[in-house]
Amino acid sequence: MNILGGKQKIIRPVVPLRDGIVFPSTENVLIFGREKSLKVLDYLDKEKSDEVILLMQKKESIDDPKTEDLYSCGVLAKVVKKIRGERGEVNALLRGVLKVRVGKFISTDPIFIAEAEAVEDKAAEDKETEALIKLISNGLKKAINLGKAIDFNFLINILNVKSPLVFSYNVAMVLDISPKDRQGLLEVDDLKDRLKKELEFLNKELEILELEQKLAEQTRKKFEKGVKESFLREKKRLIEAELGEDTEGKEIEEYREKIKKAKMPKEVEKKAIKELKRLSKMSPFNPEASYIRTYLDWLIDLPWSKKDSSVFNIKKAKKILDQDHYALKKVKERIIEYIAVMKLKKEKEKLLKRSPEKKNSSKEYQPPTILCFVGPPGVGKTSLGRSIARALGRKFVKISLGGIRDEAEIRGHRRTYVGALPGRIIQGIKEAGTKNPVFMLDEIDKIGKDYRGDPSAALLEALDPEQNHSFSDHYLEVPFDLSDVFFITTANILDTIPPALLDRLEIIHFPGYTEDEKFQIIKRHLLSKQIKAHSLDDYQVKVSDKALHTIIRRYTREAGVRELERQIAALMRKAALRIVENNQKKISISVRDLSKYLGPYKYSEQMIEDKDNIGISTGLAWTQAGGDILFIEVAVMPGKGNLTLTGQLGDVMKESCQAALSYIRARWDIFNLKKDFFEKIDIHVHVPEGAVPKDGPSAGIAITTAMLSALVKIPVRRNVGMTGEITLRGRVLEIGGVKEKVIAAHRAGIKKVIMPKNNKKDLEDIPSYVLKDLKFVFVEHMDKIWKETLNLRAIPKKKIPKVVNGG
Repeated sequence: MNILGGKQKIIRPVVPLRDGIVFPSTENVLIFGREKSLKVLDYLDKEKSDEVILLMQKKESIDDPKTEDLYSCGVLAKVVKKIRGERGEVNALLRGVLKVRVGKFISTDPIFIAEAEAVEDKAAEDKETEALIKLISNGLKKAINLGKAIDFNFLINILNVKSPLVFSYNVAMVLDISPKDRQGLLEVDDLKDRLKKELEFLNKELEILELEQKLAEQTRKKFEKGVKESFLREKKRLIEAELGEDTEGKEIEEYREKIKKAKMPKEVEKKAIKELKRLSKMSPFNPEASYIRTYLDWLIDLPWSKKDSSVFNIKKAKKILDQDHYALKKVKERIIEYIAVMKLKKEKEKLLKRSPEKKNSSKEYQPPTILCFVGPPGVGKTSLGRSIARALGRKFVKISLGGIRDEAEIRGHRRTYVGALPGRIIQGIKEAGTKNPVFMLDEIDKIGKDYRGDPSAALLEALDPEQNHSFSDHYLEVPFDLSDVFFITTANILDTIPPALLDRLEIIHFPGYTEDEKFQIIKRHLLSKQIKAHSLDDYQVKVSDKALHTIIRRYTREAGVRELERQIAALMRKAALRIVENNQKKISISVRDLSKYLGPYKYSEQMIEDKDNIGISTGLAWTQAGGDILFIEVAVMPGKGNLTLTGQLGDVMKESCQAALSYIRARWDIFNLKKDFFEKIDIHVHVPEGAVPKDGPSAGIAITTAMLSALVKIPVRRNVGMTGEITLRGRVLEIGGVKEKVIAAHRAGIKKVIMPKNNKKDLEDIPSYVLKDLKFVFVEHMDKIWKETLNLRAIPKKKIPKVVNGG
């Protein structure tokens, strides 16, 4: 040591430490393993010295620290003893001598040698210091009682307080704090401040120890409770076994009895007994036991042999279907046919039972009973399913398939998955409680698919009459007979249903309702339903027939009656408000009152044009919401032979426009047009309501008519609606959606409908009063329609084209 100017100047080798520090007046064993640290020990041996300066690193992760990576405040320590290990490391016992602060480093290679000066702590022994020491001592005793481990030597030094300074250094060594906090305690020069910080750290440690003890106590109690319950349960089992009252045995016997009562097929019963044997051999604490119980419950609860005694009364069925739904004649006929077939089958089965030798002949082909109701929203597809179930006297089950993307929703999950369940079909059968319910699969056209599989593919087996007698659900792992289930599916469109699935379905189209049908539906069903729904009585609200017709015509425009029902509901709400506010007993609603209740008219009454126009024809269209009319507008202007198509037309409709132009250009001479008429003009075809996408070939006649009208300057009759696909040679081809289109024409005020000759057969489905109001013209070629579509009176006879006049 060099003493200069009254201050101790200490020059000693430095040992960087990662996480441990030896405070003055304390001893601790440190492991020296880094190259520089080992070189320091070699240096001490060479210099016959035993003192080193211990400095903490600022970051523990640095393996080869520089001088700037070390704290300046450290401890001068004496190497009391050292032992070299097998791997070259040295375990050294060090005793802290005094606190020092490094001023500068004299050498950095091969070892750190630093010049430091001693730092003296301010140690005032007063009552506050004594109180702090007492609090820390009591806190340490409490920590030991809570399980804190303290080295015996440190404990002796702490309990036998020689001096407050030595006490604080020993406490700093036993606190469970981070290296950074320990360095912080070393750098505090005031004894009271250090004791206060140590007390703060100790209190935090005590909180953690108390929480740990609380959690340990809770865990111990829970474990002891579990052990106790297991012991008592086992004891109870042995006692019950001695008394002949085995509860677990009773449970197994109950399951065995339930399996017998379920009347399962032999294969399924065999599987259930096998699972029951597994359960009987399992410990009650085995988690798999609950999975087996759930599986057995599913097998037992399924109606393997339970059937509803179907009612095959044709008259009663007709009455129920007519009560619940107006119109839908074709659909009702199909249901009545099905009931008739089932009645004959039942009678035949009774005869065969009396003749055992003919039993084998009873296994005849059964016609498919899987119907698919296809039609626009709101026409009664789903509600008709309930009526069918009521007519047959069967349970009704409905599941919605819209948006399903997981195959497991149909087939179920494997039992290996936690929380596994059967698919929706088996769940529906269990819910029904019989094996022959009316099962409705709603919105089958809206099934999706992704990486979890294709649900529509999983439906193929369930909806195939040749296969569904042994439907396989992944959860059950045994076949279930679905052949007695009357499946009904619903869809708005057929395009999105996969062909393989569509092939298994019997398609029944639901057309849109006519105005008269809607009126009857309101009178028979909707009005009374909404009156009751709004807590009104029939005598309180009266709506005139003219008002109902006006609501149908001026406030709604749809194929079904859903929006119509909403308008009736709005009417009832307003009526209820007036009854409450004005204390009225009765309210009568006429046409004049509708604007007060429902606001201004939403749609114009007359949808066709006000007068005959050149270049504008009226086409008939089919949409998902039913039939509609659309106007084809054609404008001719000077140009260079361009054809412009607008109105969000699809590819097929664009091709119809090109075909129409080619047909006219090929027959320029008979239309009194110049040979090169198209070279000096541009033709623009537009279909209004440009925000609505339009496609399909059935507007071919209307497009050709509008285009020819614009070219020959002859107006098109406004009260003529037309539909049909055309070829380049002018042939008119058959189209679909005839009923919907004709009803739309009738609703729009059209008087004459032109359609392909091959569609004449489709008029059978159209109500007679609609047919009375319309004149139909059936054509095979475009040359035959001009007299019907063009207003020839509007131009001089000499300007009428020969083909038009001759047609």
